[in-house]
Amino acid sequence: MEDTKKTTKYRTGVVVSNAMDKSVVVRTERILRHKLYGKFIRRHLKYMAHDPDNSCNVGDRVLIEECRPLSKNKRWRVREILEKAV
Repeated sequence: MEDTKKTTKYRTGVVVSNAMDKSVVVRTERILRHKLYGKFIRRHLKYMAHDPDNSCNVGDRVLIEECRPLSKNKRWRVREILEKAV
């Protein structure tokens, strides 16, 4: 058998909601260039992430990693808090 190494996906984003127990919603943003006009466009996605300690607050910059499905919508886990909100 071949040894296949799984690569874990990581994203950084800002917490936009922590109203749930042990869950946060993280908004990630990426900047891309328009193919024809060359203008830079901001695109965003929101991920539900598992926060077992309820340590994240709205406005915190966090690092999330992909994991197994934890619920219907949660497939990400909070790895660390990079920057606390002021």
